[in-house]
Amino acid sequence: MNLLVKFFVSVMSFFSSMFPRTWLRKSGSWVGFLWFDVFGFRKQIVLNNLQIAFPEWSEEQKLKVGRESVYNLGYNFGEFFFIPSLSQKWLDKNAVFEGWENIEKARAGGKGMFFLTLHLGNGDLAANTLVMKGQPTYIITKKFKTQWFNDLWFATRGAKGVQYIDAHGPNNAFEILKALKKNAAVVFVLDQYMGKPYGVATTFFGKRTGTAYGLALFAQKTKAPVLPIYTFEGPDKKLHVVIEPAIDTSQSVSEDKDQTILNLTQSFNNKLEEIVRKHPEQWMWVHRRWKDF
Repeated sequence: MNLLVKFFVSVMSFFSSMFPRTWLRKSGSWVGFLWFDVFGFRKQIVLNNLQIAFPEWSEEQKLKVGRESVYNLGYNFGEFFFIPSLSQKWLDKNAVFEGWENIEKARAGGKGMFFLTLHLGNGDLAANTLVMKGQPTYIITKKFKTQWFNDLWFATRGAKGVQYIDAHGPNNAFEILKALKKNAAVVFVLDQYMGKPYGVATTFFGKRTGTAYGLALFAQKTKAPVLPIYTFEGPDKKLHVVIEPAIDTSQSVSEDKDQTILNLTQSFNNKLEEIVRKHPEQWMWVHRRWKDF
């Protein structure tokens, strides 16, 4: 890693550690304010998406939730450089884990596990807390072409041991299988649009869209359990990390392999929709989720 990047991350992390969490999140609210209220960047996309998902809502409610969603991205930015300073003391004070026994049950199976998740709450912060609690975690993600930014981004995101698998890397399938063999968790972030050839036609909030089928393919091949996992900021001002029981994938199996993959992918979408409905104000509505497939 570039020494200048490493130095910058260290300085920013040290600076961030000097302030309470509430202050860091509050500082990030300026990002949300400028983004949504001043420049209106992707504001119409946010409102259009909310119209698709919640047509019964009033314009005032959609505007309120849309604003909160973008402000949440700002809060996450405010905490980003704090990740390298995470400590057990911080976890004890600020993090709540719900359903950890589901991870323990999956680990007992010895096949590794898949985490099905989405852009809700502060996922990068939560992923690092999982590693700190003893669960090796690999996230499938895109990498950047600009090397210095790539180094900065992943040095910060993975500061506590989270590993990353390049979604477009030539050996990504091998790396996924290798991680499972270590009884690690492999994270698929499945809430973004994916067209052909890596996506299949599904519905999300009742509207047709494309969803990546990679998780369904690997789950079917390896038989490793798929656990829905998500994070949200609770009324108690703590980071809640929720791990749900493994999805019963047997209900999606068909004699036709392609239909099985489609059924599984749709079942994952259904679960993500269920999660978004619980905390719509913390999901990333700025993404064009419903492109034509």
